[in-house]
Amino acid sequence: MSEAEHKMGRFKNKILRLQEKLQDRVEDLTDQVQNKIEKSKLSKFVSHLSEDRSSIEDVDRDSIGKSSIDSKYSQSDSIPSVIIDEPSVNADPKDICKDFLTVEKHGFLYRRCRSATNLALDDSSFHSSSESCFSCLSSSDERTTEIRPRAGSLPGQNLDIAFAINTCTDIIEKIGNRFPRLKTRGDRIHRYLLKNTRLSDVNKRLKAQIWSSVVTIVLVEAKNLPAMDLDTRSSDPYCKFRLGNEKYKSKVVWKSLHPSWLEQFDLHLYDDQEQILEVTVWDKDKQTKDDFLGRCTIDLSKLEREKTHNIWKDLEDGNGQIFLLLTISGTTQSETITDLATYRENPRDILNVEKRYAWYRLNEQSSGVGWLCVKVYGAKGLAAADLGGKSDPFCVLELGNARLQTHTEYKTLTPNWMKIFTFTVKDISSILDITVYDEDHDHKVEFLGKLALPLLNIRNGEKRWFALKDKKMRARAKGNYPQILLEMSVIWNPLKAAIRVVNPKEPKYMHQEAKFKRQLFIRNVVRLKAIIMWFIEIGKILQDCFEWESRICSFIGLLAWLAFCYYYQMWMVPFFLLIFFSRNWLIYRLTGGNPLLAPVDDDDLLAEEDDEEEVDKEEKKSLKERLQAIQEVTQTVQNAIGYVASLGEAVKNLTNFTVPYLSYIAIIMLFAAMLVLYVIPLRYLLMAWGINKFTRKILRPHTIPNNEVLDLLSRVPDDETLLDIRELKPHAPSERKDARKKHKSS
Repeated sequence: MSEAEHKMGRFKNKILRLQEKLQDRVEDLTDQVQNKIEKSKLSKFVSHLSEDRSSIEDVDRDSIGKSSIDSKYSQSDSIPSVIIDEPSVNADPKDICKDFLTVEKHGFLYRRCRSATNLALDDSSFHSSSESCFSCLSSSDERTTEIRPRAGSLPGQNLDIAFAINTCTDIIEKIGNRFPRLKTRGDRIHRYLLKNTRLSDVNKRLKAQIWSSVVTIVLVEAKNLPAMDLDTRSSDPYCKFRLGNEKYKSKVVWKSLHPSWLEQFDLHLYDDQEQILEVTVWDKDKQTKDDFLGRCTIDLSKLEREKTHNIWKDLEDGNGQIFLLLTISGTTQSETITDLATYRENPRDILNVEKRYAWYRLNEQSSGVGWLCVKVYGAKGLAAADLGGKSDPFCVLELGNARLQTHTEYKTLTPNWMKIFTFTVKDISSILDITVYDEDHDHKVEFLGKLALPLLNIRNGEKRWFALKDKKMRARAKGNYPQILLEMSVIWNPLKAAIRVVNPKEPKYMHQEAKFKRQLFIRNVVRLKAIIMWFIEIGKILQDCFEWESRICSFIGLLAWLAFCYYYQMWMVPFFLLIFFSRNWLIYRLTGGNPLLAPVDDDDLLAEEDDEEEVDKEEKKSLKERLQAIQEVTQTVQNAIGYVASLGEAVKNLTNFTVPYLSYIAIIMLFAAMLVLYVIPLRYLLMAWGINKFTRKILRPHTIPNNEVLDLLSRVPDDETLLDIRELKPHAPSERKDARKKHKSS
């Protein structure tokens, strides 16, 4: 039932996701329709004034002809941007309409002129006022003859957009006072202008993606936090992050002064905001207000881009430290060091890197054993994650705890990221994980494909396409044969890498523990069974030699065992292991390596999918059959674990005299073994043991093979047996009832 509920939950999540996408699409369509309606209404409003426009144009031609401005201002097809007086309240409606249409046509802005003349109500006075304004412009106010941009245009040209909109709305209000029928239409235009102005910034941030970089934060742990709960002498800490207007709150770690969160999240960095990351630590209280534990700030402007930083910060206004992994990547600017379009490879830089990681430089203070360069060109054939048949893909590269990513390419299935990234290699045996995601609204992601590349398998300077896999990393990802175009180079110090390999491996902080799944459990059991069967096969070969199934093999085995025991030296153990490695090396050179690493084609994938379908068909059994299959597997594992536990408890009980008789026998056997090893060399004892094993079938054909030590331990009871044989104290009936009552009350 739990699996069915899990499938239903996933189905519900897909439905909710689809509903959100449909709702966003409907909202976009509604906004477009509303914009078209408002534009049509505005055009109708202007059409009512078409007759006045023709007369006004005639007046404009006459006024311009009478003006004293030179010929470059008198051209009718390119009227310059001038500043005229704001109309008064008592102005004529025709003049107001004329000015409004002039603003709409040529982008005029109303401002008080230096002339004291106001707009006249008749045509003659209008000419004089215009002349005064133009003369003022030509004499005292030295301005360029460029046409001023309209209200609502892009910033950067010194225009006050709010002032322009207010001017237009004032004109509309005055027209509405003169024409009451058009007042409602003017109000609608006013609301339309205010709405577009109010939503412009929001649309830019949410739909046009103007963030400059992505700040990826891994909240690892904290140490030495103060205890705020006096009863338990601990705290229930959680963290809050703030970067500009974005916030994030971590989960609560209950009753710990050294919490470990292991949470990863993204915040977005904008060019117009302060680059200060605020981190506060709080203690969760269920009944009262949360207690403050400390805070710290990180200046992101001082951190190097496209690099993962390990940051320990002391908490201010409190005690303790907090550990973060912070990466600033995914930049949208084209003039950055990660842009391939402007990147020019310098051979001198490559030589410096090769010198830094030369094999004889072991005392260098560099943090890693090598240098990795990855050029991400683009991808093709990606799956369509949006309803419009497109995706918004971006690529994430992970090497150990280092994590970098490209920017997002919107509405495409063939993105061209054109980025270059560099990593410091701390372990040459690491695997580079490359994942392609689709960015949804609210910066959520959807999986598109993944690729895992061992660093030792990288061919320097080779530019080629790599196929993307699905989440299980067993089959091809969804889409039209999705691929990613990469070029990689790795330079490393072999001696430093060898020293690093035999040291403890750096833990990956964001490694997710796999939850219990029946398929995964059965797969792990099958893997363990294959290894155990390998040892069982070797044991069967030895057993056949002992049983003389093949006389030639048994005789040769006996002679080899006697020669080994007689001439045995300690150096022979690694020598025989070298022989084993030499055999496998010859197989590797002849066959090309492990068959699991050989590339597979679609036919092999189809065959594997057919096998998986058969497995799925087997899984589509009745509940009783599935429970029986689970019971068989768990019973095998249960018995194996129980046997190992019983063996360990038997050794413990044998040494602590749980059964004194068996302990005394073990002591006598140890004394005898000590005397025999003191008198007889070990090699002769091994030879005698081998002769006994090889000749048992000939001399004593009906005896059962045994191991004396295991036979002795099988007689020692384990803890479960001790609990079974433990006696109960006899009580009188009245005392027994009182004991039961006390037990129930307790």
